This record gives sequence, structure tokens and C-alpha cells, in this order.
Amino acid sequence: MKAIVYDRPLEYRCAELPDPEPGPGEVRLRVRSAGVCGTDAHLHRGEFSPRYPLTPGHEIAGEVESTGEGVAELAVGQRVAVNNRVSCGGCANCRRAKPAFCTRLRDHGVTRPGGFAELIVVPATACHPADDIPLDVVSFAEPVACAMHGMDILSPAPGGDVLVFGAGTTGLLLAQLLAGSGAGRVTVAAPTEAKLRLARDFGADETVVMDRRDPSAARTALRSLAPDGFDTVVDATGALPVIEECLPLTRDGGTVFLYGMAGERERIELSPHEIFSRELTVRGSFTQAFSFDRALRVLRTGRVRTDGMITHRFGLGSFGAALDAVRDDRSCVKAVIHP
Repeated sequence: MKAIVYDRPLEYRCAELPDPEPGPGEVRLRVRSAGVCGTDAHLHRGEFSPRYPLTPGHEIAGEVESTGEGVAELAVGQRVAVNNRVSCGGCANCRRAKPAFCTRLRDHGVTRPGGFAELIVVPATACHPADDIPLDVVSFAEPVACAMHGMDILSPAPGGDVLVFGAGTTGLLLAQLLAGSGAGRVTVAAPTEAKLRLARDFGADETVVMDRRDPSAARTALRSLAPDGFDTVVDATGALPVIEECLPLTRDGGTVFLYGMAGERERIELSPHEIFSRELTVRGSFTQAFSFDRALRVLRTGRVRTDGMITHRFGLGSFGAALDAVRDDRSCVKAVIHP
């Protein structure tokens, strides 16, 4: 089979590898679609604790090609979405319902072979049947599961006034979930009008054009919408200049929610006195946990829409172009690889 392989940061190859064989309790999938996201750009630089040799790709949709011993719940030819994070279930973190922090985590696309390959072997228990969902929609199962976990962490109060920075994949998904959870108003700020049109189509009440490199220019427009600040300000960009705008735009007693992925070594200045004196809450959300089934449910019902979000498609041989699109192309909402 062909697969993308990293032996070290910044250096990858499209390699010919032996076809993997499923062991007991495992299935071999033929990968039909694998999403490319900001995490893959961080992995490219050696961040996010990759284990080499690495085949990245953690947003995986595929078809069951063969099954290992003891697998009875899945059939050859069945379409599935893959939960790439396989926790042990027995460590201290798993026992307190924190599988994302499993001390023996197997993370396909980060520490184990991922979906930027023609074939992948995964535990049968990580596969979620999705024959009834179009492939392009199944491709969003993992990012929706992450956004769903973000909602679990945020636990927004109904009727709140919410600002979402960013209209990429995660910003658009979070905006929909926030609107569907009963937010009184959802405002999306982003630099690209085409993405803001999608946000409005998906239910955003207000949109504001914002330059990620100098978001302060949008401050007046955002303050005019919420003179006392927003109840919740969500960063779905990971861009430091944007994150630095979050606290000033949050009302007293409000919440700043950091969802976008900044670099591991990047830092911003925060005023502890401001957080203390204004009783602000700062929260973060990492990956997904106990949310895959719910993610597929909202995709099935259309409560979360993805039409128009896949803007770029690539083969394995164009992996570099896919990374470039995710990092640099403002017209890119979602890029996928079809091995």
C-alpha cells in the first residue's frame, strides 16, 4: 500500500509499505477519506508528541476490507467513521472518565499509523457504522466529536451572547452547536467573506470581518454589538493576536474558551488581576471523549451541516499541497485526502 511517512519533523515521503493485517479484535479499512486539519500542520513541525515513523491522518472514514478473529459486529464493505483515540480503560485517568488523558493512549495519526494511507488497521471497537451517511459528511465525524466535547466542557447557559473567532471547520461547527444549544445570539468574526457567508447560512446571527494578524481593527464593530462584552468568547483560530482580543471582549463574569490550537511554545500575556477582579473563567478543550456517537447523530439529522465545507481535495501524492492549503489558503475551509 501507499502511505505518507514521516521519519522526523518537516520530512515526509509517499512510501510503498506492506499491507497491514488485522489481529484479533481488529479490522483493516480501506481509507476513503481522511481530513487534513491544523493538528497535521503542527505534527509536520514535530509538535503534539508524534511517534516516528509516523503516518498522520486522524480524521478517518473508510470501508471494512477484512476482519480479525473475534470481530462479529462489522461486515466487509461496511462504511465506518474511526475514533482515532483508543484509550486503555484501566489507568487512573480512564477510571475517572478522562480518556483523552489516558496514560497508555493509542492515537492513530499521532502515535500509531493514521489515515493518510490506502489501508489502516484499527480496533473494531473504534469503528462507528455510517453506511447511511454520505462519505463527505462522514469525513466530519472526528471534528464534530471534538466540537461536541468542547460543548461538554463549555456547558453554555441558554440565552447567552456568544462570539466565535474563526470560520474554519471548527469555528463553523462550534457556531452551529452553540446556536443549537440555545444561545441567544451567535456572532462569528473571521477574515474571509466566503466563510462568513457559510456561517450565516449555518445560522450565525451576526458576522464581522476580522484580520487574524490585526484583529484589533474589528474591535469597534464587535464592541458596538456587545457594549458590555459577550457572555462567552470562543477562539477557534489558535492565532495569538486573536487570543489576546478575547479577554477585553468578554463581559464581567464571562467565559473565554480556548479551542483553537496554538503552537506548543507560543505564549501570550494575561493579567491575573483582570481575571481575578472581573471574575472571568478561562477554559480549554482538548480532542474528544464519549462524543463520537453523538457527533454522528447530529450529522445524520442535519442538526450540524457540512455542505459546502469541503473546498479542497487531494490524493496522497499531493500531500504537500494539502498542508499548504490548510496553512496558507484563506479559501480553504476543509481539505480532505482521498487515498
